[in-house]
Amino acid sequence: MMPPIGRSLELYYIDGRPDGMLTAELFNWTGHVLMAPRTQIAAALRRPEASYAGIYLLIGELDGEPRAYVGEGEDISARIRAHDTAKDWWTTAVLITTAGNKLNKAHVRYLEARLIAEARAIGRVPLDNSTSPPRPSLSEAETAKMEAFLENLLIVLPAVRVDMFIRRTRPAVALSGPVSGLTAPTPVPTSAPSARFVLESRRHGIKATATLTDGEFIVEANSRARLRWEGQANHNYAPLHDELSRAGILAAEGEHCRFTENYAFRSPSAAAAVVLGRQANGPNEWRDEASGMTYREWEAHQLSTASTIAGS
Repeated sequence: MMPPIGRSLELYYIDGRPDGMLTAELFNWTGHVLMAPRTQIAAALRRPEASYAGIYLLIGELDGEPRAYVGEGEDISARIRAHDTAKDWWTTAVLITTAGNKLNKAHVRYLEARLIAEARAIGRVPLDNSTSPPRPSLSEAETAKMEAFLENLLIVLPAVRVDMFIRRTRPAVALSGPVSGLTAPTPVPTSAPSARFVLESRRHGIKATATLTDGEFIVEANSRARLRWEGQANHNYAPLHDELSRAGILAAEGEHCRFTENYAFRSPSAAAAVVLGRQANGPNEWRDEASGMTYREWEAHQLSTASTIAGS
């Protein structure tokens, strides 16, 4: 299998502020992404691309939970102006168009349907959309174009702090439990796990296993976790435990939760916190299954070995 190919992304901060309006474009891609906080939406909608055909995301919170809306229009500025008065929960708008206004009504309806389906399959952020629209009928060639457009878009969106389409479930790898299928494809590991780790709390009757694969810390399906978050309510990882429960990644079974799929965490500490239901020092909680070393000790050993090889 060929290694992944790097991509070049250009971000432009329109008013020079990291928290203001920005645009994002990929090299050799016709798509154009404009992100604007609600406080600058009037200025954003005066820009030429705002009157193009495209899709848009409204992002914010409702009753303390993240919320998003996916929409489309032949003039997306008109649609957003309507939602500005009809919806009061959103704080950020993301406008997705193309250079030269190349998308038509069928294109944007297709992209809207695909993004809604993807967001609901992943389940990280509840949608304010009341329905799941069907995909319009496109020719084989036009469908391929839109799928390619979508693939590039899903690379760009995390760069503008939109992570609701990041799929962190992973296919089964060696020694993993069964995985329940989702509608959209998941990333496929390109190499075997470099190590396998165990976290066990006999006091709470839970045990979880994880692998380090392609630089990702992946807790394996069928691992056990605390039923609910028991730590400080305002801790950074408390919403993550709730998010995984809401998405069905953590399924309640008696006094515990079970991971229904392999899930890639951003760090060993994030994984340990979700498993233990409280703040946790992941490098000290996880242990290498083969040697018994903590993750911290294992990592130090790997760095030491790498330094020895580099100096030889």
